[in-house]
Amino acid sequence: MGAVGLGCMPMHWAYTASQQSGEGALRTVHAALDAGASLLDTADMYGPFTNELLVGRVLRERRAEAFVSTKCGLLVGDQHIVANGRPGYVKRACDASLRRLQTDVIDLYQLHRPDPEVPVEETWGAMADLVAAGKVRALGWCAIGVRAHRRSRGGLFDATIRHLERVQQVFPVSSVQAELSLWSREALDALAPWCASRGVGLLAAMPLGNGFLSGTLTPGQGFEPEDIRARHPRFTAEMMAANQPIVAGLRRVAARHGATPAQVALAWVLAQGRHVIPVPGTKKEHWARENAGAAEVALSEGDLAELNALPAARGSWD
Repeated sequence: MGAVGLGCMPMHWAYTASQQSGEGALRTVHAALDAGASLLDTADMYGPFTNELLVGRVLRERRAEAFVSTKCGLLVGDQHIVANGRPGYVKRACDASLRRLQTDVIDLYQLHRPDPEVPVEETWGAMADLVAAGKVRALGWCAIGVRAHRRSRGGLFDATIRHLERVQQVFPVSSVQAELSLWSREALDALAPWCASRGVGLLAAMPLGNGFLSGTLTPGQGFEPEDIRARHPRFTAEMMAANQPIVAGLRRVAARHGATPAQVALAWVLAQGRHVIPVPGTKKEHWARENAGAAEVALSEGDLAELNALPAARGSWD
């Protein structure tokens, strides 16, 4: 599996709907595989369903080159998203994902969110049954977002770790997916060490800070109404301007390596441990290739010290 993965969500969900193109996205997935980014991360809710269908078109030709990760546990309604962790639903969702992905086995099946109405052990047990049936190879957990954690008691990822300890008693957790980037470092406090001590992979979601760390966004540029950044407190013109010192620091290090700010941001994530895999999302071919190239950027101890000393991001996540 490549050092950097490909997050497929932006191709059909959450970002700049006017730029979502079926054929363009198809070329992006192929470009990622060509560049060695073999981990393809999708979910049944993206679209919903259309993202898995797109990935399935690629897998039909290149299944042996890909490590396929998808998710279950969230249903998209007309006005809201709800969790469903009922065992029967989980098994039906897996069968549907297999059909859309045009494969007979999913490499990593992740629980998108726990269902508050269903004991998590029951949901995880149903997922373990899928491994026993040969439909899934490994199970992963998606940690809920930083904003939700800030509303919970205790440390930032305490609730996630409690859930992980419970499901570990049912079937091994192979990976945890959580947000991790230079402007969202909270997972390093407790979650990353928990994973490292247990041999669990950490899939770093949004490692480019929703695109901000790429240095390609301009304060005040505006976002389409459906774009999640249009409502994100860190993407107001004021906060984007206030956080420019982070991008400036990335540019300084990038210039020394002949790299881009995005590649340095991803290389920083890679430097957090051998168990950490950044999964940047994109819908563009050239960004998929650029992101994969981050694996070739060797940051020195001095580079890492400089990046770690960059100011914390300003702007609320709430």
